[in-house]
Amino acid sequence: MSIAKSMSIASVVRAAAERFGARVAVRDDARSLTFAALSDRVHGMAAGLAGHGIPPNATVAVLLPNSVAAVEVDLALTIGGYVRVALNPRVGPRDWARVLTDCRPAALIVDPAVEGAAEFARAADTPVIVPNTGRTTDIGGDGSSGRNGTPGEFVSLEDIIASAPPRVRLPEPAPDTLCALHYSSGTTGLPKGAMRTHANRLTSLRGMLDHVLAGTMDGPEPPVFVHAGPVIHTSGLFVLPFLASGGEQVLLDHIRPAEMIGAVAANGGTHTALVPTVIARLLDHTDEELAPLRRLRMLAYAGAPMPVEHIRQAYRRITPNLVQYYGMVEAIPPLTVLDIADHHRGMTRDESILAAIGRPCAGVRLEIRDGDNAVADGRVGELVIAGPSVSPGYHDAGTRTDLGKSHRDGRLHSGDLGFRSADGYLHLTGRAEDMIITGGYNVYPREVEQALLDIDGLTDAAVAGLDDPVWGQRIVAAYTTAPDSELTDDEVLRRCRAALPGYKRPKLVRRVPALPSTALGKVDRAAVARLLAITPDLATTPDLATTPE
Repeated sequence: MSIAKSMSIASVVRAAAERFGARVAVRDDARSLTFAALSDRVHGMAAGLAGHGIPPNATVAVLLPNSVAAVEVDLALTIGGYVRVALNPRVGPRDWARVLTDCRPAALIVDPAVEGAAEFARAADTPVIVPNTGRTTDIGGDGSSGRNGTPGEFVSLEDIIASAPPRVRLPEPAPDTLCALHYSSGTTGLPKGAMRTHANRLTSLRGMLDHVLAGTMDGPEPPVFVHAGPVIHTSGLFVLPFLASGGEQVLLDHIRPAEMIGAVAANGGTHTALVPTVIARLLDHTDEELAPLRRLRMLAYAGAPMPVEHIRQAYRRITPNLVQYYGMVEAIPPLTVLDIADHHRGMTRDESILAAIGRPCAGVRLEIRDGDNAVADGRVGELVIAGPSVSPGYHDAGTRTDLGKSHRDGRLHSGDLGFRSADGYLHLTGRAEDMIITGGYNVYPREVEQALLDIDGLTDAAVAGLDDPVWGQRIVAAYTTAPDSELTDDEVLRRCRAALPGYKRPKLVRRVPALPSTALGKVDRAAVARLLAITPDLATTPDLATTPE
């Protein structure tokens, strides 16, 4: 399907229904919807919400697991002109409450089957809407639906759809109006909501079709996307592209890496997207166990850089059809893409490409800057992004001093550090906030992690900096190994001494069962630092008594 710049999200959904009507569009373990039924339901839902006291342009919080309902609600709120705030089911009531305090929603759409959600909804000072997921439990009380959508009562999403005027066509929101707030933590830990517009989302749709999915949708069997990761995170970027292309989508909830292999085979999966930590866990399996994943026409990875050694192994052992894309909540992906052909070139002719995040997508203006000045190719600076992917800013930014990334004059100063190679590929070296300064030298964690991952038997690593009275910071690392590995901390330190100059060497390493991660599967460097900070004082160790080289 050609995506015109003037096309709206509502028209994408309608066009898909007209073209692919009776084919299955989305399914989970409880139900499925055809393209035609999905379009009817989301348009009915969008029209019915206003009749239940939720005015257009209002903010609506959503607490749903990976499910058909999550896709329906997302599309309906977008089409209806509402501002969706997705609450992560994995973080719990304390964080949900903090987001609601910041965004002040007009309603909460919640699946009581999510752990802690029923109690949270009963206590919420906002109208509550409950979807019919095919597996939902009662929210409490006598199980009856509230009639007025007032705080303390709840209404069924099915009642909202049933109450909508038939075949109503809603006004289409202007491209620059908001469709979502995407929350992450500020530097103080308080939630911050990056604003996202309809234009941002349509830009992402075009970028995903033109750069990430390009050349992968045609094959001997229809495309099937397996949503193994949270649909409110990177996996959700594929919802609209697969609708527009007529592909089927399978929603899996809380699936483990070991279960992922069987799920791809059982559902006829051809495409999926995973965070690098999940791919690292898949690589713990044997080649025979990984064999069902060879059918994937695309395995995308995003959310954090993937170690080059893991890319090599995934290419050889899982599928050569790897695609990396880069972006952030403040600038919707894809900003850059390392496509299937790039991975093939990196594996066969130019290995340096595998350490890159790709080249900018059409329409993305990306510079490497040191303050106000652009830097030459090969030199490290901050990635500064402009173009239609960039968010207009943060919710209530005028009241905050802890927002980190900076929007200035339509440009996003990302806080990501990197450089551009002579052939136009962009390379990340880390976050400005993660950079370690030891003995006056700047050390980028990713460079040290890459050296660690060259050690046989070591499967993953995370590097952080701890305060040190002599050098300012000392480098420490947590690492994981293959189950049968006999690798020791002393051997890892010995290998680091051989591979890295003195100022880049970890002063402490610790083998751990798994690296600490956030609710979205990214490595949590702050947690790594806290974990290693409890180790006895290292001031007398030989490495710390030596001036950095």
